[in-house]
Amino acid sequence: MSTVRLFLDTPLAADQSVPLERDHAHYLFNVMRLGQGDEILVFNGQDGEWTAVVAESGKKRGLLDVSRQARAQTDPPDIELLFAPIKKARTDFIVEKACELGCRRLRPVFTQHTNSERLNLPRLRAHMIEAAEQCDGLSVPVLDNPQKLRDVLAGWKDRLLVFCNESRNGAEISAALAPFPRGTAASILIGPEGGFSPAEMEAISSLEAALPVSLGPRILRADTAAVAALAAVQSSLGDW
Repeated sequence: MSTVRLFLDTPLAADQSVPLERDHAHYLFNVMRLGQGDEILVFNGQDGEWTAVVAESGKKRGLLDVSRQARAQTDPPDIELLFAPIKKARTDFIVEKACELGCRRLRPVFTQHTNSERLNLPRLRAHMIEAAEQCDGLSVPVLDNPQKLRDVLAGWKDRLLVFCNESRNGAEISAALAPFPRGTAASILIGPEGGFSPAEMEAISSLEAALPVSLGPRILRADTAAVAALAAVQSSLGDW
């Protein structure tokens, strides 16, 4: 059985006692059936990963004793994903897989063809935390409040914008990224299920930092495109 990992929104240090919230206590003691003396790993996205021992266990509360650091903190590559929200389950899929793939920041954007204009940010963050716990990550991506795409583009500066063009008029993504050195900060832009409007395509293409790319010979669903693009950018510019 693998060691249980838990994200805690609190500073972590040696010889520190951390009280558990009700949800954490329920997960550890009712779901995972852990008890006093059992060892787990905890992280907070800032102080690395730490070994902790269950000092007290109960149905609604508990206490952890943090002992030693297991891994120092490392940050994921400076890769962010701009995506148009889609159906609930598919948006959940995007944020979960973005976390697993080492994305540093998620930026929901509303486009002219966006199908969903409501986002439950606390629920999405909970999905990302669970993904980070399961994939052995040390960080949870930053999740921005949604913005209109036109406002985001209006304030764009010189950061590389990897624009996944559903018309497939861009270069194949690995070839397009080949001139950029590993570690280059990059943003990936994925459109909605209905694609970008002509005005949005023009606004994106007018940016000097925009790099139109193709994700292959087939048209991908928005959630599939997000995963494919993140994997390709991580392979070329990130820590893969």
